Amino acid sequence: LCIFVFQPENLQKNWLREFYQVVHAHKPHFMALHCQEFGGKNYEASMSHVDKFVKELLSSDAMKDYNRARVYLDENYKSQEHFTALGSFYFLHESLKNIYQFDFKAKKYKKVTGKEIYSDTLESTPMLEKEKFPQDYFPECKWSRKGFIRTRWCITDCAFDLVNIHLFHDASNLIAWETSPSVYSGIRHKALGYVLDRIIDQRFEKVSYFVFGDFNFRLDAKAVVETLCAKATMQTVRAADTNEVVKLIFRESDNDRKVMLQLEKKLFDYFNQDVFRDNNGTALLEFDRELSVFKDRLYELDISFPPSYPYSEDSSQGKQYMNTRCPAWCDRILMSHSAKELILKSENDEKIVIYDHIGPNVCMGDHKPVFLSFRIAAGAGKPIANVHKCCVVQ
Repeated sequence: LCIFVFQPENLQKNWLREFYQVVHAHKPHFMALHCQEFGGKNYEASMSHVDKFVKELLSSDAMKDYNRARVYLDENYKSQEHFTALGSFYFLHESLKNIYQFDFKAKKYKKVTGKEIYSDTLESTPMLEKEKFPQDYFPECKWSRKGFIRTRWCITDCAFDLVNIHLFHDASNLIAWETSPSVYSGIRHKALGYVLDRIIDQRFEKVSYFVFGDFNFRLDAKAVVETLCAKATMQTVRAADTNEVVKLIFRESDNDRKVMLQLEKKLFDYFNQDVFRDNNGTALLEFDRELSVFKDRLYELDISFPPSYPYSEDSSQGKQYMNTRCPAWCDRILMSHSAKELILKSENDEKIVIYDHIGPNVCMGDHKPVFLSFRIAAGAGKPIANVHKCCVVQ
């Protein structure tokens, strides 16, 4: 399982090379790839890049052993009401027999054969559920594309949902800094709760689920700044005409009053980026608090990679963060507690389950892709008392 944000400018070759290396290293039999902001910011100009990317993925030598595929691309950017810019790819290795995908309209599983691409409008595709969040969830962003796509699969009697998600961002560093937790954190909380309620509602049988994509989870900005700048003095800069705060400057109390941090709406310029990279940024994980609200509903493996966003888009700066936002673990792979039980863990080989990022030293765009590799035991989805009937095709 892995997710990424795709931008067409000169990154495709890098991105695919790093992705293929992960495929080669882990040799997954079932692979899900979830994309957000597919096609970049300028959809009309860049959808041709998307088509090339899809063709390359489906026909490349690295993917030749995957003889079945399903690709769902929300390319209908002219539909403001529905457009999410999400893309979901699913690849099935030739060694896998009998794989079934759920038809949400017919309420039954269908055997997966061949390679199929669905794009433009996904609303009429019964093999998925797609929703864009209501506009009033994030009213300050007129053109929000945030939403989710859900598919359901059955492998070796084990049924599970895969949900591609994109939650709301932080519109202003200054507003994020004002309160703890921030107003944006509350908006994400509401949207994620909406998705979780939706995928376990009464319309369909409950199954295990994996939710992965760009959650836009941010560190608790107030707590981070107070920690990073504990010995600093703060200067407030206001606009002359409105008296609105436009900049905060944190200076060391001594050491010639050196500037440690400058904070503006879209500027987070901290003087020492190493704090976000050293030991994979572990010292800052205590400020990653947004998931704690969902601890009864969602599980995540321990994070052992640095913040996944916002990386420089300069191709020569593979490890450098942009100074637009405080680095954070935006990109995550979360699961229901029942899904956690499906994942095989061997006492002798801890490497069977791997949760990591892709391309640590290479420019992959402003987000580093994150992946989860694991095994599911044969028959893991069968209840103890009776045989699971999820894969009986009616």
